[in-house]
Parts: sequence; structure tokens; C-alpha cells
Amino acid sequence: MRICVVGAGAIGGLMGARLAQAGQEVSLIARGPHLRAIQQNGLALTGGEDCETVKNLAATDDMTQLDHQDLVVMSLKSHQISTVVQQLPSIIGPDTAMVTVQNGIPWWYFQKLGGEHEGRVVESVDPGGVLAGSIDSECLIGCIAYPAAAITEPGVIRHVEGNRFPVGELDGQISGRAAKVSEVFIGAGFKSPVLEDIRSEIWLKLWGNLSFNPISALTHATLEGICQFPLSRELAASMMTEAKTVAEGLGAGFRVSLEKRIEGAGKVGKHKTSMLQDVESGKPLEIDGMLGAVIELAEVVGCEIPTLKSVYACVCLLDHTLQSENMRLEGQFREVR
Repeated sequence: MRICVVGAGAIGGLMGARLAQAGQEVSLIARGPHLRAIQQNGLALTGGEDCETVKNLAATDDMTQLDHQDLVVMSLKSHQISTVVQQLPSIIGPDTAMVTVQNGIPWWYFQKLGGEHEGRVVESVDPGGVLAGSIDSECLIGCIAYPAAAITEPGVIRHVEGNRFPVGELDGQISGRAAKVSEVFIGAGFKSPVLEDIRSEIWLKLWGNLSFNPISALTHATLEGICQFPLSRELAASMMTEAKTVAEGLGAGFRVSLEKRIEGAGKVGKHKTSMLQDVESGKPLEIDGMLGAVIELAEVVGCEIPTLKSVYACVCLLDHTLQSENMRLEGQFREVR
């Protein structure tokens, strides 16, 4: 299968490398030093004491160099996708499936949903409906990335833990193409069940992202630290409780309890969330997909969410300060004697 991973960062790179190792014909879309390192040396995966370098990867920053693909894995962050929509027709043919792997509420959330909100544009992640108008919903398959990973240096990805990538059609059908994507992902060593309700699974993952990511960005704490410190754990639980009300107002359900979700995040250990990694590298923060969209959806269903709004204001100010001053906040806490 010809597979193009658009956005070969920590998660996209992990997926692309494992798919290539499984014998798929993989192309990566990346940029900057990370791209150059992949082109020169391949993509290295580390985890524990192990290190593997995958060589058989085509990598470019120009997807117009590629032909139509069988599968496109869209793993760019939500605010980055609009920058590549004009190039997508070069790799998306009439039979191409696109698997979307974004944190938070996707731009297509109300497409093929039915009901009173069918077709609504989520302005927080798709201002003006650019993505909804440019990417045919017929090609889309939802996917949630549960692994934790990080780019430790250009061309090197550290896989911390996790291997689950559930997939599902937007209309809830168990289709042959979704089953094929699941089969390909499983062949690459991932757990990839086909779900009938992909949106409820999105909320389950988002439950952690909308709380742990901004808290970590603001405090520089790891998942373990947030979950073990009583006050930050209480803050995360308050945010998650408000978000649960929004999700249920839209018909989503939760298959695990709030406490179990927090406990699971804590067990990941001293892992820096993706938003904290972006703070330390000076990249724009992925706020709206994780938190801004939830605030927008709360207005749709008429929910009061004071905690979410307060944290959103703080993390937006952090992002504004970092970007306007061209800053990064990196470094580690050191023991003081």
C-alpha cells in the first residue's frame, strides 16, 4: 500500500516508520532540520535501550512531488492543516482514504453526524470552513493516537509508551476500507480496532489533552507530576467534569470513569505533553483544537464552563507572549542543595 504521512513529527514519524518496517511503501512530509536528517540518515526510533533506524523512507517537504496515494495519514496539528490544503489534490485520488490523527476536536466533527448540527463548521479549528470546503468528507476516516512520543533531536523519535490507534468512519459504519486500514495498522504492530462511535473515543482522548496539556504548558510539569500533586489533579478533574457535560450534550459517551482516566495518564510517568514540548521549542501551541473548540461547543449546547475558560485565557496569553517575543521556555528543574 502506498502511504503518505503528512506531518512526520513524533506521532506521524512513529506511524510512518512502523508502517515502513511492515513492508508498506511510505512517504513522509516533513520540514527543516528534521526533514534533512531523515533524508540523510533515515528515521531513528528509540525506546528504552533500543534504537532502530528506518532507511527505506521517501521524505520531502513538497507533496506535489508524489503521486496519488492509497492512504494519507494526516498527522499535522489542527492549526497547520490549512497551509497544505492546496497541495492535497496531488496525493488524494478518487479511491484515497485519509486518516486524520489530530489531538482534540477535528474540523469534520459535525460532518456525517446527522441531527440538528449536521454540517456545522467548528470555527475554532476551521475558521471560515476552509478545511470542510477543501477536503471531501467521503475520503475521511477518524483516528485517535494514544501513544506518547517525542522528537528528541532531528531525525530521532523517542517512543515513550502506547501503541493504540483506533479508527472509525464518520457515519459509524463498519466499512471495508476502515477494516483494511485497521489491518494495515495492526500489521505494523499497533492496536487498531474499528469503532462504531469514533467521536466518543475522540472525547475520551481529549479529556486528557484539554486538561493535562495546558496545565503542563503553564507549569512545566510532567503527566506524573500533574496527576500526583493534589491541587493540579483537582484542577484537571474540574476541567474534565465541565468537558464531560459538553460531550454528553452532543451525544457522546465515556467508557471509563474520570478517575480511571487520570490514573492512566499518571502511569505514563515523567512525560512532557506535546504542548509543553512546543513551549520549550518555541512553536505555536495547539490550543484551539484541544480547548478552544470545547469552549465553542459549550456555547452550542448551552453549558457553563468557567474553569475551562480561565485556563484557556492563561494558556492563550502564554502562547501570545511566546510568539510575539519569539521566545522559548526550555530547561529542566535542578535540585538545589
